[in-house]
Amino acid sequence: MAPPAATPSRIRSTRRLGIVVALLAGATVLGAGVLRGVAGDTRPVTAVGPSAGPSTAGPSAGPTPAGPSAEPSSAPPSPSAVASPTSSTPPPSPGPVPSASPTPDRRTAARLQATLDIVRRQLGIPGVEATILFPDGSSWTGVSGYADVATRTHVTKDTAFAIASVSKTFTSALILGLVDEGRIRLTDPAVSLLPPLRLKIDRRITVAMLLNHTSGLSDYFLNPKIDGPLQKRPSASWTVDQVLRYVRKPLSPPGKAWHYANTNYLLLGLIAEHVTGEPYAELVRTRLLEPAGLESTWVQAGEEARAPLAHGYRLPGTSRTVKPVDLDDGSGIAPFRSVITAAGGAGSIAATSDDLARWAHALYEGRVLGPSGSARLFQGFSPTTAYLPGVTYGYGVQALSIDGHPSLGHSGRLLGFRSAMRHFPVDGLTIAVLTNQSRADPGVIVRRLLAIALPTAPACPACPSAR
Repeated sequence: MAPPAATPSRIRSTRRLGIVVALLAGATVLGAGVLRGVAGDTRPVTAVGPSAGPSTAGPSAGPTPAGPSAEPSSAPPSPSAVASPTSSTPPPSPGPVPSASPTPDRRTAARLQATLDIVRRQLGIPGVEATILFPDGSSWTGVSGYADVATRTHVTKDTAFAIASVSKTFTSALILGLVDEGRIRLTDPAVSLLPPLRLKIDRRITVAMLLNHTSGLSDYFLNPKIDGPLQKRPSASWTVDQVLRYVRKPLSPPGKAWHYANTNYLLLGLIAEHVTGEPYAELVRTRLLEPAGLESTWVQAGEEARAPLAHGYRLPGTSRTVKPVDLDDGSGIAPFRSVITAAGGAGSIAATSDDLARWAHALYEGRVLGPSGSARLFQGFSPTTAYLPGVTYGYGVQALSIDGHPSLGHSGRLLGFRSAMRHFPVDGLTIAVLTNQSRADPGVIVRRLLAIALPTAPACPACPSAR
């Protein structure tokens, strides 16, 4: 069943709904101190093993566990971390994501590039790629540093990066699309939609609870016992059963508390496969990537690379001049095969910043899911009071205000990669930042670029600025 036509007026209505529900109610306007660790975006990477190397720490792991950090942040806190059909044929898309061709004026472009270069050097980031989509339809993509330090291969506008937990926005859209078709209900018990698994799933856990991390399930990537096996054989492919043995006992009863867990989105990817009978990678491609015209985005665990892929790097210590440790295993998957296959629907996608910015703009403007699906996307926000008072997280979407500018998006972190994707619906601006390291927060770059792209007064004067 095709989603309703995404007319400009309906898109504006959906966008306002998202803003009102997710941002202006006051529960999701965040200060920078609160933002550290939202959805795992800034979790310190704990030391493991005799070499004190960093944990693989899954894509965007959640609340920060106790323990020393092997890669402490070199930057101050920043705002980067808020009748059933019988055919499996994907529904028609509202249309491809518009590709902005004009560019901003030369002075603005020069300031953006200079800022990107400066911040990259300040944070000691090997390579970075950033794209901004402006309200007038123009766009800017800036690159700085290296995709491969050893060969001194520079990042280009065609370079792709592992996007880690930003992948959850695709998994969420996939599930919500199936909900719109009537093949899944948000209230369905998750276990009724899953294949037989070695993990016992409480029947009270619903699809909605998986989407907004209120299932109570623990995060397998936060189990320290998983780090050794993942890093010992980085080129190995992990099965679902291998992954699920690292899920520890539930953290809370279903629906009672918010606990960010990659386990939730691993299960959502399995649900999509079980309901449709198609592989997760194929579903993402046919239902989302191809209709949106995203040619440089792919599911690493199930597809060949669609663009040159940056190497991921570990940066031990805090020095900006430390020698990066290359994590590439030669498999053509970044950072390496074992962690990506273990991530599944929680964080296995790679993309360019241009594709990611266009995806965010389309998703949060209602072009991907249509008005009804987009309305669902902006529901289900859950307070994360137990960890971060005042923070909310919806169905695969963070909502927060950066310097008075409300935004929707997601952030991501894997060993060797960090990313941030923000759409500012009131301003009509979108920013995507990708880096090939896991120490420094890309939200610093988002904020610095935002100050140049939107030098005017805050779009939401009543929203406290993140500092």
